[in-house]
Amino acid sequence: MRKKFIIAAGIVLGSVALILLFLTQILSAIGFHPHYERQDFDLAGKRALIIATNHGTLGDPADGVATGVYGSELTIPYYEFSDAGMTVDVASPSGGKIPFEPVGLRWPLATPADHRYLDDEEAQNKTANSLRIGEIDVSDYDLIFMSGGWGAAYDLGVSPELGEKITQAHAEDILLGSVCHGALGFLMAKDVDGSPLVEGRTMTGVTDKQVEELGIGITPQHPERELRAQGANFVSSTAFRDFFATYVAVDGNIVTGQNQNSSGETAQKLLAMLAERN
Repeated sequence: MRKKFIIAAGIVLGSVALILLFLTQILSAIGFHPHYERQDFDLAGKRALIIATNHGTLGDPADGVATGVYGSELTIPYYEFSDAGMTVDVASPSGGKIPFEPVGLRWPLATPADHRYLDDEEAQNKTANSLRIGEIDVSDYDLIFMSGGWGAAYDLGVSPELGEKITQAHAEDILLGSVCHGALGFLMAKDVDGSPLVEGRTMTGVTDKQVEELGIGITPQHPERELRAQGANFVSSTAFRDFFATYVAVDGNIVTGQNQNSSGETAQKLLAMLAERN
């Protein structure tokens, strides 16, 4: 009996060890940060601006859970753009520190881009000392990308200055992108005729289903709800849990990604569109 118990225990422990060893690959296989087709681009001389949140707590600022930008929603686009030879700046509504959702930078959720960021002093300096969006001339950039994360639900969608900058950038036909809650950054922007920029546009972002499944209904703005309220044609994919779904929508100069799984594909689409303009 003892021998059988030891063998059974060994099998269980071995199985657990294998699962832990390959957990990152298992998560990817079921939809978390899935493989995406990518192409190398040479866009030296072009400039990209990544915008992220300044908000660092989920719930009560005094005792809320730490949050911010979700790591891969900034790091993956950052390195896609910089590896294409682009100069990449980082901004936020208030300037200064951009907080990171801590869980996303840890095993097993951290991506290769996250690990690269954690060893990249220059990139860390840019997020610790981000530019203030109101002081930026959007004409200096060829594309603008808004990262998500739960923190973005508190500031991107209610920033008049961000709305003004996205309005100006759209009027100049600058490429605009977002992922996850980053789509909230479009809410205060206007089209050239003065109507809401998102009205009638096909767009995506975090679904109401994912918000419910993750239990973050406490956040003041939810991308699907807000985009639909302004008349956007909201599209998305679904999965057994939407945390494992992904979708990218393109409408004119605007490219939006559903959630963290869509960061790379969204960035790649923007690069391809910029390359076509050269």
